[in-house]
Amino acid sequence: MKRVILFGAPGSGKGTQSGSLSEFLRVNVISLGDILRKEVKDGTALGGEVKGFMEKGLLVSDELVGRVIEANLNPNGFVLDGYPRNVAQAENLEAILKTNNCDIDAFIYFDVDESTVIERLSKRRICKQCGALYHLKNMPPQKCGVCDKCAGELYQRKDDNPETIKKRWEVFLEENQGLVDFYTSRNKLIKVDARGQKDDVFERIKPKLQ
Repeated sequence: MKRVILFGAPGSGKGTQSGSLSEFLRVNVISLGDILRKEVKDGTALGGEVKGFMEKGLLVSDELVGRVIEANLNPNGFVLDGYPRNVAQAENLEAILKTNNCDIDAFIYFDVDESTVIERLSKRRICKQCGALYHLKNMPPQKCGVCDKCAGELYQRKDDNPETIKKRWEVFLEENQGLVDFYTSRNKLIKVDARGQKDDVFERIKPKLQ
């Protein structure tokens, strides 16, 4: 397998597992959030359109997101995180890949419960400088508040508080079933128990990709 999509609730472990999967499959990680920010930073034509949505506080349209994905997608292989988020985007991704005579190999659904999501996100910390992820319990930094990789300051996202996390969980539950059904109907769905330590979760994923 060379083309996989990671899907799950906030805090399900997609970002944590994407690097390991990238190395295992020998393909690059494509994070929608990262490539949107890169297009804006690089001042591309697409980035200018994305910036216009962001400055107005609007979600980037499905049509524009699709064009950004197409411009950054290597059809020969990828681990895709953050896209698609709805059935319309999934259908658009199919069309993009069809023009390159390929399709995704697997849609990996990270299955977790609400208590796991709250515990993970409320203790998550992020480096302001390099974006490295930490968890105060499972992956703590060597020095409190300081990134092991670049010595940058660690911070907690404003939406990583229990009340907001519960709202994000409810929104996810309302939206996820359509995508699960979409990829189930195409025999692409791989469901993984994403609870527990990251190494244990990765060991559950590997045999499903072979």
